[in-house]
Amino acid sequence: MRIFTKIAAVAALAVPALVAVPGTAEASTPGGCSSVSQIGSTAYLNVDGQTMASVKQYKGCGKNYSYLYVWEGYRSSHSGWDVCAAVVVDGSHVQDPQCGHNEVEIWSSGADTLTQCTQALGWNGTGPIPYSGEVAVKTDVRC
Repeated sequence: MRIFTKIAAVAALAVPALVAVPGTAEASTPGGCSSVSQIGSTAYLNVDGQTMASVKQYKGCGKNYSYLYVWEGYRSSHSGWDVCAAVVVDGSHVQDPQCGHNEVEIWSSGADTLTQCTQALGWNGTGPIPYSGEVAVKTDVRC
């Protein structure tokens, strides 16, 4: 019986510690759409030799979305940044750009482009398109 008491005591002490440990970071969902799934590969935005962000394309609720997540390592070593996310149609037409200052994540607002070939685009700038000197990255094309 004594061993069961020890196991119960250890388990009771471990539960608060497990609750306090943060889990794996999960992307939120875009405004107005509660269920999306990633399509295609993840692209990485590298600025001055450091990975700044991940860029992904999602589909859901009848739309395509671009999602950009600024990595914690970049956030902890920079006091400010600007980022944008957009959907690119047919390789060059930028749609649906959303930008922010010091944002951890940016979702584009959703482009009605499920029947077209699209990519997610992310860049370190203020938009509405990437300008000269800004670093931009696209995911693979999804049709």
